[in-house]
Amino acid sequence: MLEAREQLRIIMKGVHNLVSKEELLDKLEKSIKSNKPLVVKLGLDPSAPDIHIGHTVVLRKMRQMQDLGHRIIIVIGDFTGKIGDPTGKAKGRTALSDEEVKANAATYCEQIFKVLDRDKTEVRFNSEWLSKLNFEDVIRLAATTTVARMLERDDFQNRYQKQVPIGIHEFFYPLMQAYDSIALDADIELGGTDQTFNILMGRTLQKAMGKEEQIAIFMPILEGLDGVEKMSKSLGNYIGVNEPAQVMFKKVMEVPDNLIIRYYELATDVHPDVIDKIKKQLDLGTNPRDIKYELAKTITSLYHNEDELTKAMEFYEAAFSKKAIPNDIPEIVIELEDDTLNDIIPELIKLDYVKSRSEFIRLLKQEGVQLDGEKLSTDDLDHVLICGDVLKIGKKRFVKIIK
Repeated sequence: MLEAREQLRIIMKGVHNLVSKEELLDKLEKSIKSNKPLVVKLGLDPSAPDIHIGHTVVLRKMRQMQDLGHRIIIVIGDFTGKIGDPTGKAKGRTALSDEEVKANAATYCEQIFKVLDRDKTEVRFNSEWLSKLNFEDVIRLAATTTVARMLERDDFQNRYQKQVPIGIHEFFYPLMQAYDSIALDADIELGGTDQTFNILMGRTLQKAMGKEEQIAIFMPILEGLDGVEKMSKSLGNYIGVNEPAQVMFKKVMEVPDNLIIRYYELATDVHPDVIDKIKKQLDLGTNPRDIKYELAKTITSLYHNEDELTKAMEFYEAAFSKKAIPNDIPEIVIELEDDTLNDIIPELIKLDYVKSRSEFIRLLKQEGVQLDGEKLSTDDLDHVLICGDVLKIGKKRFVKIIK
């Protein structure tokens, strides 16, 4: 194992908040001395199984600790998922059926191993211990906190003030998540900033039960390609972990310059010392595009093999770097999710890119329409467009698709 302060530096990279740094250093020193890895826990809600780069911010931090030799446990909230976590919503989240939980959990597991080492990761389901609690156990669990403490949670407080009903069962969600830490003897728990209350409840419960309190690590929310809103599929500003290499590479190249370092810190496993050098390069006037090109290679290589990365780089060079597509081009904003090339023809006519549908079809037949540098034909009319796609119509007309 690396010495404690070096481990701490790696763990702290990109962290939004940590409770507490001194306690973590102490745990790391004890871990090295006893040659016993720390138990690092991450709870996953099985309600939304599709993962994008924003979701992997916490997973990447888990991978870094995994590479440092610590014991990584993913807790699938199959039991808690049946209750529904009221995470920042105006009303409680709908509970899931057994079938939905199992299907979503399977999809989750398939995707998390794009980040974590499958052979070194434990996947546990919290029904394993929560389903065994009897009513007396539940009462004792409830006695460890107060209604006033529960109402400190923002979403509960807001709903209470607006007289939106709060089910008593909803108070048990943070308690059950906290009990996961008891069952696993967790040394560290990770989560996004939206999980602050639940994770700190784990510390509270451990203290109440006479156990050493876990370290709480909170990772920030990653902004999407628009540079403003958090990364979200519904906003179209995301980079999906299952997207083709050339799509992923192109999207990373669209990251705003002011977020280059943030993406290095949150979406890669690059060492803090290397990131410090990259910061200096930017400060000394290195072209951000060159730094971003390396970022695109780094992120794409995390989810694709070397051959796929090479092809993605070749595609980008051919389509974008050789002045094939200008940087400042008009955009078409699409609100629907599955728009095809055929669907946007009316918008192209409205914006005077073509005079009619027949003219657009004629251009397709003459190979006068390109998508991201590749020629299209009438066979491609059903091709589904994604955010960031660039159409070239004729010799000089370009339009970027924004969803």
